Amino acid sequence: MTKQIPVTVLTGYLGAGKTTLLNRILSEPHGKKFAVIINEFGSVGVDNDLVVGVDEEIFEMNNGCICCTVRGDLIRIIAGLMRRGLDKFDGIIVETTGLADPAPVAQTFFMDDEVRKATRLDAVITVVDAKHISERLKDSTEAEDQIAFADIIILNKLDLVSDKELAQVESMIRAINPYAQVHKTKNSQIELDKILDRGAFDLTRILAIEPEFMDGKHSHNHDSNVKSIALTADRAVILGRFEEWIGGVLAEQGPQILRSKGVLNIRNSPRRFVFQAVHMIADSAPGNAWKDGEKKTSKLVFIGRDLDKAALTKGFEDCLESAA
Repeated sequence: MTKQIPVTVLTGYLGAGKTTLLNRILSEPHGKKFAVIINEFGSVGVDNDLVVGVDEEIFEMNNGCICCTVRGDLIRIIAGLMRRGLDKFDGIIVETTGLADPAPVAQTFFMDDEVRKATRLDAVITVVDAKHISERLKDSTEAEDQIAFADIIILNKLDLVSDKELAQVESMIRAINPYAQVHKTKNSQIELDKILDRGAFDLTRILAIEPEFMDGKHSHNHDSNVKSIALTADRAVILGRFEEWIGGVLAEQGPQILRSKGVLNIRNSPRRFVFQAVHMIADSAPGNAWKDGEKKTSKLVFIGRDLDKAALTKGFEDCLESAA
């Protein structure tokens, strides 16, 4: 039998820092090669553009939750990797949408015979936003499921909370999952040997949480009020207009906007402009340079409750340069 390839499932609620952690894994000088599978909730993918430009094979699955409608796609991608030879990879990393229940993702690596023979589920890693997790545990079953199912928890964004708030968050996490290894980080910064190839997945513990795990059953229901709005544009974005507009949107609608992110083509700039926000907390910075001949398309995604698509579309269009 060929060596089983370790699989890391990277999960966590919207905006917790999963892609930041993924970028750290891919950009460290470890000499390893990973196949990366990214799943997004909306119909337009942004995360693939946010992943660092390194020599990895990245597969994107959009318009569905990996634990529901696109689980078959996950099996097909892994089967395709197997046909080409998994031995060229040191591991597989699956980054789920922030609204995924990790249980059925993990089930995939036990339910399909060929996948089970070729892969080994190494760990479910859950990234937790220390600033916002208290609120998410009140209104999101997914946030609780992600913590409960974790083998390793990355308690992230320590710089945004006080010592008292951190202690309260740790207590909440331990009440849900007293067994997971917990690592505290800023900007998802952690030594990779603490999270990769750890053999941390414990099937016995998972069966205690979810006795029907090996039956392959899944009854996950998402909050129907959470919607994704994807905006795209081929005309360049005027940065000043965008910053003024998005600042107003987040100030007025921040509580409803769980996550927003985008990769923009800024007028007269040779580089992508990367924008990310969780509620009202936003960050932006220049990204990778556009390649010669590459189509410069801006993509902006909002995920939240009670979002006004027409207003967001109009506001974004007002940030674009005039049509020729």
